[in-house]
Amino acid sequence: MKVTVTVNGAERSADCEARTLLVDFIRTRLGMTGTHVGCDTSSCGACTVLLDGRPVKSCTVLAPMAEGRAITTVEGLAQGGRLSAVQDGFHQEHGLQCGFCTPGMMLVATALLEQNPNPTDDEIRWAISGNICRCTGYMNIVKAVLHAAAAQRAAAAAPAPAELVAAGART
Repeated sequence: MKVTVTVNGAERSADCEARTLLVDFIRTRLGMTGTHVGCDTSSCGACTVLLDGRPVKSCTVLAPMAEGRAITTVEGLAQGGRLSAVQDGFHQEHGLQCGFCTPGMMLVATALLEQNPNPTDDEIRWAISGNICRCTGYMNIVKAVLHAAAAQRAAAAAPAPAELVAAGART
């Protein structure tokens, strides 16, 4: 069967069997390998993607169930060659570690910050509780999400470029 989804803003279609897991569809049919296959039992969260903006473990979703829906993978976080605030936070706070859980953690963090731009440590730990870090480095992951939250709040508070131009024109 043919499945058509919007991945990171671009419509993509591919044939697959009806029993194909979304994680396998993304990796093998669409060739996007940023989404990792971990446990295949929904325990580890390495396969987390955003489906219509909500984190899902893509090893628990059949590809045909995603027909016509929007998927965000880790490849879709950077925009215009710039890391997202979450990606930059993981880089700055050493939240990457071995990197296996990182894509899922970043997508969960992105969804969290979309809903709660100023989370507490406990709220972050709760949000990532479905994702396992094999390095057990949760402290740096929490710091990375806090870093991203602060960066997003600072960016939101900064004047827009048009406002800067207008301010410069007045002086």
